[in-house]
Amino acid sequence: MVYEALLVFAVAFFAAWIFFFASGGRDATRGWLRTELQVFILVVLALLCHATAQTAHPAQPCTQVADVQQLFHEGEAALKKNNLEVAERSFRGVLALDPQAAGAYANLGVIHMRRKQWPQALEMLHKAESLARQIPGIRLNIGLAYYRQNNFRAAIPPFESVVHNVPDSYQARFLLGLCYFFTERYADATSMLEPLWRQASNQLNYLYVLGIAAGKSGRPELEQRALGSLVETGQDSAELHLLMGKAHINREEYDEAIKELELAAKANPKLPFVHFNLGIAYYKKQELARAKEEFLKDAAIEPDVAYNYDQLGLVNALLGNNQEAESDLRKALRLDPSLASSRYQLARVYQDEGKYAQALAEIDAALKLDPGSSSVHYLRGQLLQRLGRTQEARAEMNATTNVMNEQRDKRQKELYGGPTPNPELTQEPQ
Repeated sequence: MVYEALLVFAVAFFAAWIFFFASGGRDATRGWLRTELQVFILVVLALLCHATAQTAHPAQPCTQVADVQQLFHEGEAALKKNNLEVAERSFRGVLALDPQAAGAYANLGVIHMRRKQWPQALEMLHKAESLARQIPGIRLNIGLAYYRQNNFRAAIPPFESVVHNVPDSYQARFLLGLCYFFTERYADATSMLEPLWRQASNQLNYLYVLGIAAGKSGRPELEQRALGSLVETGQDSAELHLLMGKAHINREEYDEAIKELELAAKANPKLPFVHFNLGIAYYKKQELARAKEEFLKDAAIEPDVAYNYDQLGLVNALLGNNQEAESDLRKALRLDPSLASSRYQLARVYQDEGKYAQALAEIDAALKLDPGSSSVHYLRGQLLQRLGRTQEARAEMNATTNVMNEQRDKRQKELYGGPTPNPELTQEPQ
């Protein structure tokens, strides 16, 4: 490009030079031309210097693109091998060269998800989304990041957007159906999950969720079909008895639940969540010592499940074992900082011990996690009153009334910790 400009400039100049001499220009004109010639020489020299510099030190856009691609491929290969440190270093190298690389942000989000670093994962994924809104996979991972924190309400919008763009996405549709189920939107869960029958009707969890959702949304024929297939598919397996026991718990049929769950435990004593659900059934019957025993059994099988320690904390608090309760609840929160029920129970333990400032700190944390709970608002009002913050306490009691009025038809949810946990149902489809 520089040489082309130089050639055009030279032709134009010499054409002008010949014209002036051919026209018999005066000395002044020739002087002017001499000046112009000097300028021309300087311009030529400048252009030649620029051209030489470009040749010696090109911008090398192709080289930079190659470097970005190489780093990206290295990161992808490391991620496939779960070598997260190498993958992170590669993708951050990509961003150093190309800050608009949506794929690098998306993969950094996946790396943080594998480390269970949810805030960092969401930060990276939202950056990727802002750069590539047309890619459904990024929104799917945003939904997964919320889902794996049991924040099912926050997971619904990104899953809905994926299903809208990719109606045949099995994973997005299944996960969205589960989110609707866990947030008690049973009719929505039924309509989302029913089209998956051909692909998923051999899965016990699918049949269980669809059957319960159909029954609660006034679809008795689909309920019978799903639960009938559940029994037929499950045969006499421990997994079937576990799910039937859960169904009885949901119907508040605790003795029948215990019978089914005992059959499950007999068939497979190490099956995860059998003893957890037995603990729930005994707790509902107010047999607290037996409930504690069952939660401890499940914790021995699944030591990294926060719900076991959450429920142990609740039971120990009711038994008056505040020191054990505090230890259990702290362990639950280390495993899952998003458990509002553990924050709430910890606040109650501190309230019982007269540690009102500590209790308020915990209930404030619970309020951030579950702002729609009347139980949380009520306890916060009590604590503010104890601390002499009367005006704030009155406002909190008003908030309690407002929330309870909004949830009159769902008052049973306020037997904190709320609905029966479903840790065994939250594994997303592969």
